[in-house]
Amino acid sequence: MTNNAQPEEGKRSLNFIEQFVEEDLANGKNDGRIHTRFPPEPNGYLHIGHAKAICLDFGIAERYNGKCNLRFDDTNPSKEEVEYIDSIKADIHWLGFDWEDREFYASDYFGKLYDFATELIKRGLAYIDDQPASLISEQKGTPNKPGIESPYRNRSVEESLDLFRRMNEGEFEEGSRVLRAKVDMTSSNMHKRDPIIYRIMKCAHHRTGDTWKVYPMYDFAHGQSDYFEGVTHSLCTLEFEVHRPLYDWFIDQLKEGDYRPRQIEFNRLNLTYTVMSKRKLLQLVQTGQVLGWDDPRMPSLSGLRRRGYTPASIRNFVDMIGYTKYEAMNDVGLLEFAVREDLNKTATRVMGVLRPLKLILTNYPEGQEEQLETVNNPEDENAGTRLLPFGRELYIEQDDFMEDAPKKFFRLSPGNEVRLKSAYIIKCEDFVKDPKTGEITEVHCTYDPLTKSGSGESRKVKGTLHWVSAKHAIDAEVRLYDRLFVDEEPDGHKDKDFTEFLNPESLERLSNCKLEPSLANAKVEDRFQFTRLGYFCLDSKDSKPGNLVFNRTVPLKDSWGKGNR
Repeated sequence: MTNNAQPEEGKRSLNFIEQFVEEDLANGKNDGRIHTRFPPEPNGYLHIGHAKAICLDFGIAERYNGKCNLRFDDTNPSKEEVEYIDSIKADIHWLGFDWEDREFYASDYFGKLYDFATELIKRGLAYIDDQPASLISEQKGTPNKPGIESPYRNRSVEESLDLFRRMNEGEFEEGSRVLRAKVDMTSSNMHKRDPIIYRIMKCAHHRTGDTWKVYPMYDFAHGQSDYFEGVTHSLCTLEFEVHRPLYDWFIDQLKEGDYRPRQIEFNRLNLTYTVMSKRKLLQLVQTGQVLGWDDPRMPSLSGLRRRGYTPASIRNFVDMIGYTKYEAMNDVGLLEFAVREDLNKTATRVMGVLRPLKLILTNYPEGQEEQLETVNNPEDENAGTRLLPFGRELYIEQDDFMEDAPKKFFRLSPGNEVRLKSAYIIKCEDFVKDPKTGEITEVHCTYDPLTKSGSGESRKVKGTLHWVSAKHAIDAEVRLYDRLFVDEEPDGHKDKDFTEFLNPESLERLSNCKLEPSLANAKVEDRFQFTRLGYFCLDSKDSKPGNLVFNRTVPLKDSWGKGNR
């Protein structure tokens, strides 16, 4: 199912999660507290799918005057890096959310979790299993076939306690032993069939160093961490629905009183022409298919930020698609619509020529220059105006001139008139070709001085072109980004690898672009509409004074499909 609905006007109705929250508030549950958390694993960069969870976790807390924790689920030190932690915090702040002083880590609770696991052993609810993980997996059975109990399931409490202690002291090799919870090998829920809750890992942790040689499994640490922090609403994506009975079982063994986190599952964000798997995104980075996690073609938040997407556009997109209990494939065109809608209101209109063609106004006085006023943004009455330098020699787009133009070509051709935006009406009188290549190198025109923009003249023409003054233009590289894949669901083919659908035209570099001089002062995070061409921003990584690089965020309208379908 693909969701490509446009947002409706009017007041937004409550989603099903908000209805649950309001029901809990009405019933006085948790003394009226609302406490959520965003629990990323620090093993990669956040992507647009995480933005949906961030907006929900922090948004619910904001809407109901509650709190939201940031908690890193750092239970696998072999895959975790401080670099990822720093990037995650930067992305959340960029989206406009803050966790204040509530930055936590699952590793904060390693001592409590170890003690809890020890208590489970003492109560006969956990045991050390010496079997390899592959055999344990085989013994789990199938949803329609009960599992087989481990020969170590009835190991004595004393022996399991001793082995668990020695595991943590580093006496045994990785993979030689695990700690399993003793739940129910006949359960219809596969996750409750004596799950592994601790394994041996002899690698240093980024926060605890070499203190621990055993680390809790995600399923063991996650729910208890919510409980330790007093979380009232544990919001998870749908794949965790089948894990909930196990989380509840652990909490039943741990809790005192009536309090327990309420887990509510919602659909994850899936986008057409995109892959969301961290493993697959990492593969693209490691194999050089993209230029890092912040490549503007990536769905990572750092990539979207570098491409020129705004926090408001992403939050608006998340509001558009909403939260449900069923999986859906969302049209990436809706995300592009959201950024266009936001930038249309806020982006300054500027002149940029990407494939320059020299245009000479033969009747414009040589050496004369003037400053022409132009509107910064017609959608914003407070945006004001600026001045553009104008002279005898200009640049226009190569595509805006055609020697033998069809009848409905309303741009420039021999004998045809067009208006130069915010300037004059001009008429093409002649052109110059390179004798060797036949390429058109110059267009010669005359201008009508009585048709200056804003002068009140009544003569109209059908075409309007953008331009820059040749004398005042600044040079820049412009990168035109398109969708990274040519298939709607690149990882949805069982018989093909997702990399087979990479778009070979996802990046086009133009090195001889001519831009209006005001863009020499552009700053990172500034966004612009290049008149008639699309929305652009200064590249935050490669652009330097004297060597400007601009990225196209999106075209002015959806041009996808021309040669790509």
